[in-house]
Amino acid sequence: MTKAVRIHINGGPEVLRCEDIALPPPGAGEARVCQSAIGVNFSDINVRRGGFYIARPLKFPLILGNEAAGVVESVGSGVVDVRPGDRVAYAGMRGEFFEQTGAYAQMRNVPAERLLVLPSGVSDQQAAAMMVKGFTASLIINRIYRPDPGDTILIHTAAGGVGLILCQWSKHLGATVIGTVGSPDKAQIAKAHGCDHAVLYREVDFVAAVKAIAPRGVAAVLDGVGKDTFMASLDCVRPFGMLVNYGNASGHPPPIDLLQLAKRGSLSVCRPALSSLTADVPAMRAAAAELFDLVARGVLEIEIGGTYPLQDAARAHRDIEQRQIAGSVLLVP
Repeated sequence: MTKAVRIHINGGPEVLRCEDIALPPPGAGEARVCQSAIGVNFSDINVRRGGFYIARPLKFPLILGNEAAGVVESVGSGVVDVRPGDRVAYAGMRGEFFEQTGAYAQMRNVPAERLLVLPSGVSDQQAAAMMVKGFTASLIINRIYRPDPGDTILIHTAAGGVGLILCQWSKHLGATVIGTVGSPDKAQIAKAHGCDHAVLYREVDFVAAVKAIAPRGVAAVLDGVGKDTFMASLDCVRPFGMLVNYGNASGHPPPIDLLQLAKRGSLSVCRPALSSLTADVPAMRAAAAELFDLVARGVLEIEIGGTYPLQDAARAHRDIEQRQIAGSVLLVP
């Protein structure tokens, strides 16, 4: 038996229940991981709500979560890449990253091919806090839009888990970073992580604020908010610039008329899917190696804004929904 946080219906944070469940021995190709830190992502909240990420009906009861770190306890037949005692992390299974969830648990059987052995320079908590968010940043920077030295870019929710990684990485590459944040405290956190100009979007019109800093517009907007920021962000982009929407925290962006991209200056729009990276195991491993190196060298600092006992998952969800936390959120079994 092991403890796990499950939902039996969709709803608010109150539907999260910490329960005892039976865990069979690891099957062929699987490893049992005793989890020490579990990452919480906004996609978990969307799954809990029954929201817009869901393509197929959920099968209840359901354990949420798609990333964690811990130690391999035992392995099934045919497993050679990891062994008991290895420190490992994972982010997602074989399909869409928000499907085949199950990370909110003390122990879990994971396909061994999904496990990433952690180097000594990366802690379990850092790994659990960075895999989904770091992979998202890697997908953007290495496959979609890579800032050049001298570029000015806008990053929405710059004090969030992905936003803080994007700020640091973009600054490392030589960009000037404008970030939107929700409070003065979050502005200070963003500035400490590479954000040159923090815009308090609740107090000012972020488009006007961006134009005051970059009158010709920014080279790119990196947007994890979606509906509430997407269309207005087009007014921030310079001719031949790009808008990258990588998340939908406020809901799906509205449909866009392609002719608008021409009229606004030959703009480009991209909506990357994290599964494009994580489903490709060699690509995932290469991205993880780069992220681990950047963290070990101090280029990326992984900000952990909240740590909660596993049984307090509902409180973690509430705090995220109320926008009380900057950085990543962890559950600790």
